Order: sequence, then C-alpha cells, then structure tokens
Amino acid sequence: MSVSKMHLSLCAAIVLVATGAFAQSNSLYSYQDLSHFYYSKQRDSLKKAWVCPNSFKDKAAQKKYKDIWDVRTDGIVDAINNDDYVHDNEVYNYIDGIVRQITDANRQLVPQKPFLLIDRSPSVNAYATGGNVLAVNLGIITYATTREELALAIAHEMSHNILHHVENAMYEKAEWLSSDEYRQSLNAVIDSKYERLSRLKKVVEGYTFSRSRHQRYHESEADSLAIILLKKSGIAFQANYFLRLDSSDLEYRQPLKHSLSAFFTAYHLPYEEAWTQKRTHGLSSRAYSFSDTTTLADSLKTHPDCVDRYKKTNSLTTLNPHLTPIPASIQDKANKMLLWNMYSSMSLTPCLYRILLIKDKGNTDIWYDFMLSNIFAGLYYADRMLNRFNAIGIVPKEVISKDYYGLQTLLEQMPRDNLKQACQNLQNEGFWKNMPSAEKDLKSFVFTLALDPDDSDKNKARAAHLFTTGNGNSMYNELAQNFEKK
Repeated sequence: MSVSKMHLSLCAAIVLVATGAFAQSNSLYSYQDLSHFYYSKQRDSLKKAWVCPNSFKDKAAQKKYKDIWDVRTDGIVDAINNDDYVHDNEVYNYIDGIVRQITDANRQLVPQKPFLLIDRSPSVNAYATGGNVLAVNLGIITYATTREELALAIAHEMSHNILHHVENAMYEKAEWLSSDEYRQSLNAVIDSKYERLSRLKKVVEGYTFSRSRHQRYHESEADSLAIILLKKSGIAFQANYFLRLDSSDLEYRQPLKHSLSAFFTAYHLPYEEAWTQKRTHGLSSRAYSFSDTTTLADSLKTHPDCVDRYKKTNSLTTLNPHLTPIPASIQDKANKMLLWNMYSSMSLTPCLYRILLIKDKGNTDIWYDFMLSNIFAGLYYADRMLNRFNAIGIVPKEVISKDYYGLQTLLEQMPRDNLKQACQNLQNEGFWKNMPSAEKDLKSFVFTLALDPDDSDKNKARAAHLFTTGNGNSMYNELAQNFEKK
C-alpha cells in the first residue's frame, strides 16, 4: 500500500471515530478508588499486623532485623499513600476471583486469602511482599492472554509468601549486616589507605552475589509450588507461558503498521520527516547521559532464564487444556487505567506509542483520541515549563523500535510553534462532541494548562477547582488536584 493510500485509509478511520460513540460503557475507576483513599483502613491495620518477631538473641542483630522489617512495611504504606494502587471493582474482582479459587483449593497452604493490591505499573509483573500481601500489576493484566496465564503469575507470587521467601531474605540480610565477618570487612575498608571504593564494592558484592544465587533457587521453588497450587485448583498449567515471558519487555520494540506521517496527517497535526532525524541544534544538541535508562523494566522475564523454566516444567503441562481468554472488557479497562497512569506520571512517549499501537489494530474507541489530545497538551505544557525533555522520557534507540525512536525524536525536535498548533488542532477535532461530560470538562482544564495566555498558578488553581467541583468522583481528579493545591 502506498503512503498516500495509507493516509487516506487512516484518515477515513479517524472520520469514523469522530462520528462514533464513546466505547467505554462503564466509567473507569473513580478518584475514591485510588489507594490513599480506598485502603486507608487496611493501611493502618497492615502496619499494626506486621510486628517484627524476636528472631535474634543478639540485640544489635534484632535491631537491624527490625530496621529492615520496618523498611518493608513503610514501603508498602508509602506506596498506598502515593496511590501506586487502585481498586477498580471490575478489574479487581476478576483478579480476586483467581486468588480466591487458588486459596479455596489450597487451604492447608493458604489458610487465609492474601490481601490483594492492583499496582498501576505498566511493567509485566506481579510481586509478593511477605505477610500474605500480593500485588498484580496492570501491565501483566494487559499482557496476559488467558486466565490461566494470569493464574500462573499469581500462584508463583503466592508461593513466595507461602515459603516465607521475603521474610527469610530480610532475616539473612540482618544476619549478614550484624555479623563479625561484615564488621571486620567494613573496618578493613575504613582502615585501608588505598582503593577504599573497590574494597567496599567487594564487601557489598559478596552479599549480593550470595543473595542472587539464593533468589534464583527461590524462583525455582516458587515455580514448583505454583504448579501444585494450580493443579489442586483445577487450573491448567502450560509451560510455554514461560517462553511467552521472553517477549514481555518488547512492548516498545513492536513496529507500527502505519507510518508516523499517516497518523499525524489523520489527526491534522503538523509533521515533517526531518523532525524524526537527529539534528545538531534544538533539544537534541545537549549531551545527555543514557546510562541510567538502559535497564529493562522490572518484569517476570527478570526471573531465572525463561527457557530453563520451560524445560524444567514442560513435563507437567496440562494435556488438552481448557483455556479461558481474559474478557475484552477487563483488558480494555486495565489498558485504559494503565495509560491514564502513564499520562498522569508524565511518561508521555511510551503512553503515546501504546495508543498508536492500539489505533494500528483498527480500534475506533474515541477515548484513545481523547488521550492523544491530552498527551500533546501535556507535552506543550511541559515545554512551557521548560521540561519537555523529561516529559518525553528519552531512551536509547538500542532498546526500542525504529518507529518508537522516530516518534521520540519527533517529539523532541518539533518546534514549539508547531507543537502549539498540534494542541490547538486536537482541541478542535470532531470526536469531542461525542465525549462524556467529564472528558469535556478535562479538555477545558487542560486548555488552561497548555494554551491559556494566563500562565499564573492562580489561574491554573481556579481551573482545577472548577473541574473538581463538577467531577468529584472522576479519576481525572488526580491530575486536577495537583494544581488545585498550589
């Protein structure tokens, strides 16, 4: 297909979108579903329930153990306070149904159902914190294709709690940090005249290497127990799920079917091919360090090698399994929650690229058009605040697709006037007439942030208050309240 035909095809799709209806029949989660509000009582009881046991006779070792224990507790409490979690009934109940099924079938190992948290992170992961607390990321809910695949991840993390891996790791760390060997090693570093940093690294690496080997053994243990939990629950196990995890970090390596120019033309946005190429002036002329951005996002792939896990468990695969696709409504809702979280965190390029991947598949839900408009407004607002580079979130081209790199470069190098024009054009798109009132009200608020000539904090606070007054239950309050407090 020629580029011009792709332009026409995609433009036609956008016209259909603009005249369509808002596809989300049920509203997304409410502001009151955010964890600081929803889990306020559980947060307090969690802190009281997690009492550090007296495991060491030595007072120094016990104190170190309690310090580590409290850091874990405070970390979960802070995450709740910072709204890292959300309790949307539809998504939560679906995940909780899996947890209940595993718990009910394994009462001897799981006498009490875990305290479940839905983490808003896009990383393909779930995690156990010890103390019978389990968190499942939105990223793995949107990535998984079947209920059984999700159940394996959940059973794996429940196994960590059953086997007390988190508490044991804290105990071992306290034991090491209070040991004579550690103190002597540290004193030797302090007394040395040369290469103190190198010596200190060896002391730390000695502990982390031992811990890493132990952690890998723990992962194998958790895999084995997870399969037992699933079998007793009547949930099919497929060893090839581990192989699928090998692609869990490839979200931004996926190419687009349509060109960037086709998308920008369809939305009537200014576009020049030169903006997708690195230049020697503008934002890209600065010498930025990428050393801290090259690591993979924390995902289940970061556990032991997926091929090894497949080989070790393949003989336990359920024959002729009945697999249950995750309902489209659950994945759609989880995906929208994930995108809103990325946007409100000003992680704009990955948020936009995910939307383009969705539109690439022919999705005509105008909520994604609404979010695309918000992203460009957020980018222009960041530019006004001299913070565009951080909002783009530059990552090295080695870990992303050519299309992602082109989009990232375009957002970096698009001149300010053209970026402003993109915001104005999106504010006038036809899809707005079919948007619900909360989305239309947010449009007015975002206009104040990005395009209102009055750039004062007072004007932003006024607009934020106007939005929150009329939309007290909306999840978009999370954005508005940041400005209302100023």
